[in-house]
Amino acid sequence: MRLYSMKLNYLTKQFSTVKRWMATTLFCLLAIAFVWQGAFFSNTSAMADTTATLIASKDAGDQVQEKTSKDAGRAKNFIQDTTDKVKEAAKSNASKVDQATDDDSVVERKAKKDAATIEKRANEDSARTQKAVDNTKNVVERAVDNIKDAFGK
Repeated sequence: MRLYSMKLNYLTKQFSTVKRWMATTLFCLLAIAFVWQGAFFSNTSAMADTTATLIASKDAGDQVQEKTSKDAGRAKNFIQDTTDKVKEAAKSNASKVDQATDDDSVVERKAKKDAATIEKRANEDSARTQKAVDNTKNVVERAVDNIKDAFGK
């Protein structure tokens, strides 16, 4: 009877392993099928339209440049808000450590030093990111100007 139980246990484990592999394979095949189908039924509105040349109009170029300037301003505001929140969090954490420790302890000094480092890096990262936003905006504006010049002549 024990031998029968061992064989049954062995077969059950093998069957469980086979089921797991089959389920994994089926899941992968379904995922591939959904991705594949998504490519065939995607929105094709991004394809070139032969009837309208929107980018060639000067108004469209001006609109793109105006939108780019607005978006850059929003991005800079977001970057500055994020920088301020990081600084606030660093100060708050240092303050909590200060309240939880004795006067002028090693941990408190370390927390204050870390907060200062975090604030410094936040300022540096913010400046670098804002410069990248400006560079991107300038590239887009130059590209639009070049396109307007090409169609204007």
